[in-house]
Formats: sequence, structure tokens, C-alpha cells
Amino acid sequence: MQNAVIIRRFSMLTVLWLLAAVFSAVLSTAAAAADAPPKPSSAGTAVYIVPVKQTVESGLQSFLERAFNEAEQANAERIVLVINTLGGRVDSADEIGKLIRESPVPTTAFVEGKAVSAGTFIALNADMIVMQPSSTIGAAAIVDARGTLIEDPKARSYWVSRMVGAAEQNGRDPDIAVAMTDPKQRVELPELDKVKSEGEVLSLSAAEAAKVGYADHIANSVDETLAWLELEGRPVVEINPTFVERMARWLVQPWVQNLLLIAGIAGIAIELLVPGFGVPGIIGLLGFGLFFFGHYVAGFAGMESVVLFVIGIALLIIEIFVPSFGILGTLGIAALVGGVTTAAYDSEQAVTSLLFAFLCASVIVAVVAYIFRRRGVWNRFILRDRLTTEEGYISAATRPMLLGQEGVTLTPLRPSGTIQIGQERIDAVTEGGFIASGVKIRVTQIEGTRVVVREI
Repeated sequence: MQNAVIIRRFSMLTVLWLLAAVFSAVLSTAAAAADAPPKPSSAGTAVYIVPVKQTVESGLQSFLERAFNEAEQANAERIVLVINTLGGRVDSADEIGKLIRESPVPTTAFVEGKAVSAGTFIALNADMIVMQPSSTIGAAAIVDARGTLIEDPKARSYWVSRMVGAAEQNGRDPDIAVAMTDPKQRVELPELDKVKSEGEVLSLSAAEAAKVGYADHIANSVDETLAWLELEGRPVVEINPTFVERMARWLVQPWVQNLLLIAGIAGIAIELLVPGFGVPGIIGLLGFGLFFFGHYVAGFAGMESVVLFVIGIALLIIEIFVPSFGILGTLGIAALVGGVTTAAYDSEQAVTSLLFAFLCASVIVAVVAYIFRRRGVWNRFILRDRLTTEEGYISAATRPMLLGQEGVTLTPLRPSGTIQIGQERIDAVTEGGFIASGVKIRVTQIEGTRVVVREI
């Protein structure tokens, strides 16, 4: 049984290495497919249409990096970002803004519906902003995941400075950017004949944005925008997220990351502690595999993160069979943490997610270990057989047939010694007195293995 468990666990280690190789091949293929540039009908004159119609987060950032890279390789004449978003992460928006500013291809933002919060910042970094008649832009105050306004003056000051810098870069009124971002500021807006009071954030309609210079043109569609830009005769290349990118965008969401890490840690731990199922191990490998797959496709993880993680799993498995006073286990845990944190977009958030996942997984493992406590690896160190008479065990053989038989002492009994009954030598004791050797005796009592004799 123990050999079967050992073979099973070493097989699991082999599966881990094979899984790493498979993921390496799959991820390389996916990356190659994602990096393959499009084939515009006329190189050097194409207009690239790129949608920004989702939450601003790391997945969108990765997609836009690919789109801008393709446009640059094709020597595109212009990129049109079709924006319709309620915002998202400030750090991702900041990186996307940097991508737009540093791109050699001019960028126009076409606000199709809403450019709110981080979406406003993305639009402000474009060379030109075109808005639909019913669209809005603004309301860019920073909030937390629950939508509560962040009061931290440092964070607010940083975001205001980024918004003002984006506005000034393209010749837009910085006071409007402040009014859109900082609810603590009172800003006069003479062009709109109103004042943004303290406690409010500014949001502009298309007409208002055009009046204050935050919209360069109002158009009903992308085609009208291209006509206004005098690009209506150019080949149009539409870049959309691939299935792999959409999947990766979903996988890198914080709550999905936590679930994958919980499944991975709990599954592997249950498979090691309560062997024989197989399903927990598969779930654990799948959880970790999807975690690294999503971050790899999103552009945050490299193969070094996957290799580091697999090494950590291997060290933990080896620790079970090779006593190392905790050295291999410690190195394994360090490798696991290193693999996860280097794969994540935000290392600090990754550590927090890992701690949360470890706590949740510990509860799950404890419950499963209690339910299947008779199958756990710890049973190798506990003797559970009961050596009772009911189970068929006896402490020693009894000799009831000797009772009443006669023999002779071979040695003096003081009070113990050796007697002979027939041809058998037996250890015996007297009832309390002394019996010399060569004296006839009779067995008077049997107490387990104790034979009591009396002189005849």
C-alpha cells in the first residue's frame, strides 16, 4: 500500500513537469498567434480601429499594447480608439495613457457612449477627441472597488496631476480636468456659465465638451469621424480581442485569481495528504495552470514564473519523502510564492491574494482531512491496530493442562526455579516456601504464564 502511494506521488510529480511542458507549448503558440501582424490592403496608409469597450484593467492594457504594436509595424496612418467604458484601474489607465503618448502613430479617441473615470484619462491622451452627440466624458474622481470616493490626499493629488498633464499636453484647459477629477476643488467654468461646487465632479455632454475644447468634433459614427479626418479613402483594419485574450482578460480579474489560487493550493494539498482520489490533484493543477495561462497571455508572466512554480511543487513533494529538517519545504514555499508574484501584474496584490487563498484553502483542507482522516498520510505514523482478545490477540500462551500434574524440581525453588514434568522443563514458583532440588512437586495453580507448585 505504501509503495502504491509513493508511486502515485512520483507520478503526480511527472504529471506536473509534463503539464509545464504542455503549457509552454500552448502559451508559445498563443503568443505567436497574438503577435502575428495583420495584413492591411495597402501598407503605410491603413487606419486602425481599436475598441475600448470594457473595464480598464490589465487585460485591456495587454490588448492595446498588441494593437498599437501591429499598427506601428504596418506603418498605419492613424489609430482610432472607439471608447465606451465606465473606467477601471488607475494604474492600467496610466500605462495605457503612456502607450498612446509614446506611439509614433497619431491617435484619435472616438467617444461612442461614455468615457468615464479612467476612460476620460485615456481619451485625454489622444491627439484628438471626437464624440457622439449623446455621449459624455468626465466624472473621473478615483474610487475604490465598491465605488466609494477615495479620500487619501496623496492618491487624489497624483491622479489630478496625471489628468492635468494629459489635458495640457494636447492644449486643453487644465481647470476642466481638475473639475472632472477633484471633488474638493471649486472650479469656475465661464465657458459653460456655471461653477463646479465642492463635493461635485464634472461630467460634460458632447456639446459642452466641444464648447470648452474637450471635443474637437461631434460625429455620429466612426465613418463620419474618418471623413472629418479626411481618411475616408484609406483601408480600415479593425483590431478586436482574440478568444484567448478575452479568456485571459477574465482570468486576470482579482476575484478570479483568488478562486484559482484557492483551488490550486487546496487541490494539491488534499492530493498529497489524502492520496487515492486523483480529482483534487487535477483540480489543483488546473487552477494553477489557468492562473499562469491568463497572466502569460496578458503579458505579465514569462516561462520563468511557470518553471519557478513547478520547482516549488517538486520541492514540496520531495520534502515528504526526503527528511531535510524543513529546508526543502521552505525552499519550495519560497519558489511557489516567487512564481505567483512574478507572474502577477501587481506583486503586492499577488501576495495579498496568495495569503487570502492560503487561509481559505487551509480551511478546506482541514475539513477534507477530518472527513477522510483514516486515509491521510499521517496514518503512516500512528499504530491503529488494537491488540485485544476480541481481535484474536493474546499476550502469551497459557498452560491450563499442567494444573494437577506432578513432576520434580531440577533446581532449588527460592521461590522460583526450574521443574520437570515428563520431558518438559518449566519455570515455576512455590506458594511462598523453599523447595530443594530433586523433590517431587505438584502443580497447584496456573496464572497466565505463572506456574505455582507445592512439595508433595
